[in-house]
Amino acid sequence: MTAFLQLHLLTAYPPANLNRDDMGQPKTADFGGRARLRISSQALKRAWRTDAVFQQTLDGHLGKRTQRLGRDIRDHLTEQGVEAAQALTIARAVAGIFGKNTDDKKAPEKQADIAQLAFISPEERAAAFAAAEAMRATGAEPKRDAILQSVDTAVDIAMFGRMLADAPDFNREAAVQVAHAITTHAVTVEDDFYTAVDDLKRPAEDAGAGFVGEAGFAAGLFYLYACIDLDLLTRNLGGNTALARAGVAALIRAAATVAPKGKQASFASRTHASYLLAERGMAAPRSLSVAFLKPVGAGDPLAASIKALRDQRAAFAEAYGDAPDFAEMAVGEAGGSLARVIDFATGW
Repeated sequence: MTAFLQLHLLTAYPPANLNRDDMGQPKTADFGGRARLRISSQALKRAWRTDAVFQQTLDGHLGKRTQRLGRDIRDHLTEQGVEAAQALTIARAVAGIFGKNTDDKKAPEKQADIAQLAFISPEERAAAFAAAEAMRATGAEPKRDAILQSVDTAVDIAMFGRMLADAPDFNREAAVQVAHAITTHAVTVEDDFYTAVDDLKRPAEDAGAGFVGEAGFAAGLFYLYACIDLDLLTRNLGGNTALARAGVAALIRAAATVAPKGKQASFASRTHASYLLAERGMAAPRSLSVAFLKPVGAGDPLAASIKALRDQRAAFAEAYGDAPDFAEMAVGEAGGSLARVIDFATGW
């Protein structure tokens, strides 16, 4: 049987534009027949992965999602005195292990790049540079099996997976599933009409602004659900349970404390989760989002949303006869804390 860790968070954001659509408006979704604010899982995962605390905690055990490995190799070789054309040839050969090279003749600086993003572990990056050095010294073509790895110590790759279209044997199944966060209540997206004043304009001139613009925003209480396959996470890390636990701890801390950076300078949209529930067990995972199929009404949306989550969890337990062990933190209530939830979550 597989052990799962499920996370449920409630986080309130004041007016913000955390995650924009193609029109620059906050993303939304229809749920239960009512419009809700939405934050995509991609935006959440990138915010967590690039958070300074997450990076520091897992230093040396994080990959890089990039097209520019070949560019780095080319620059490294030219700094070593390798002639530019040879450096580019070697860089394209090594980077091509991760995916097709770009073929943009109008952008010479990109000629060593990979056409698509590749998630590269520290071990693979080191192997790629070693292969480049070997090719420089002996002319030996880089070998795919000597560079790509099926398991390594890159916690973010182990968590979020990767796909290499030209080397599917080295794909990584994601051990962490993250839902799009949605508000527990209905919302209306509003527009902020704003102006910028030219500081050097004299009063004798016209009184008009130097710039006018419009930005969408909205506020709400978001429900976020994530599910971690603890067995798969450990397998992806080559059986390194200590590293898997460290990754889970860093992920929980990031999910509770890190917000997407969209329009952050304009809205200072930094906040922490007000409620966190962690469940661990063998039962089939399930989101508790159905608790909000009927939008939470006016009044105290946080208290109503916490109650809805607790009631939904109890209802599922009664109906299906399974109730995973759990720990929770409700800010303002005694007994719970982020540290205690992390201790519980990493106690497998």
